[in-house]
Amino acid sequence: MATFVLIPGGGCDSSYWRPLVAELRERGHEAVRVDLPCEDDAAGLAEYADAAVEQIGDRTGLIVVAHSLGGFTGPLVCERVPVDLLVMLTAMTPSPGETPGEWWTATGHDQAMREAAGHHGPPEEDHGFDPVFYHDVPAELVAEVEQHPRGQSGTPMKEPWPLPAWPRVPTKFLLCRGDRLFPAEFMRRVVRERLGIVPDEIDGGHMVMLSRPAELADRLVAYARHNRHEAGAPRTTSPSP
Repeated sequence: MATFVLIPGGGCDSSYWRPLVAELRERGHEAVRVDLPCEDDAAGLAEYADAAVEQIGDRTGLIVVAHSLGGFTGPLVCERVPVDLLVMLTAMTPSPGETPGEWWTATGHDQAMREAAGHHGPPEEDHGFDPVFYHDVPAELVAEVEQHPRGQSGTPMKEPWPLPAWPRVPTKFLLCRGDRLFPAEFMRRVVRERLGIVPDEIDGGHMVMLSRPAELADRLVAYARHNRHEAGAPRTTSPSP
């Protein structure tokens, strides 16, 4: 049995992992839905990692799944506790010394968004939620998630990512082909440049844990199974400086 440590993106309540947690438990695995102090202006990246480590407790067999902005926190957790595998789920992949606020310009995100504009077809009917994040999520799940609004402090956005290199832990990157925040072609390039690997791909948008929880659970469980078989020869990656 693996324990999946689910690290949320910016300004997110951990409740948005609920459908995925149910699917993982049906498959015989456990999950920790990490709550980060995202509204606390006194909390930065170190405090985010502290919060995750505290909620992990003495659990073992850990697979860290870092989503979106959680990509800046997930690797820090891997430096603090024994982790079997790190899965970057359509996540921001940092370079040493880079702040989350700098990441957007450093990766060329604005240009990628301009290039992706117009690829999404005609505008959807306005249901009152952001189509960049929720275009493929059932309306009832969007309504449920939005009952738990969280703010996002700017404090971690100004803090340089503190690791000198990528942690020595096997790493997978799973991008979402329909992601409107981090377009697929953009993410393929960023992952290749920063991690030196070819990302895996799944259908769905940025909130794939809501739109395709069963498919995502299958991918994560397959990662866990494969990683156990590969445990004797883990692959490590290092971001470009």
